[in-house]
Amino acid sequence: MFLKIHHAPDGSTVVAVCDRELLNRRLRHGEIEIHVNEYFYGNAIANEEAVSDAINNGDNINLLGERAVSVAIGLGLVTRSGCIVIDGVPHAQIVRV
Repeated sequence: MFLKIHHAPDGSTVVAVCDRELLNRRLRHGEIEIHVNEYFYGNAIANEEAVSDAINNGDNINLLGERAVSVAIGLGLVTRSGCIVIDGVPHAQIVRV
């Protein structure tokens, strides 16, 4: 998986995780189109432990792909039915307020 942590001026963090094979793809579903790019998802390869740590400590988490979403499911933070599917790829967001 690729992992990038964005730091907002207010001190909050946005955690972006995607499965490796999705980088540089365009995913479409109806009106929704996502360009899975390095700017947002980064190019740093991360294992499940690093992704879990980032998810547990992030304020806004964006997950794209089977493996990325499965980590959050394993942590009990999302359910499969709580995800949307874009072009056959599961996508989940977690926002802590």
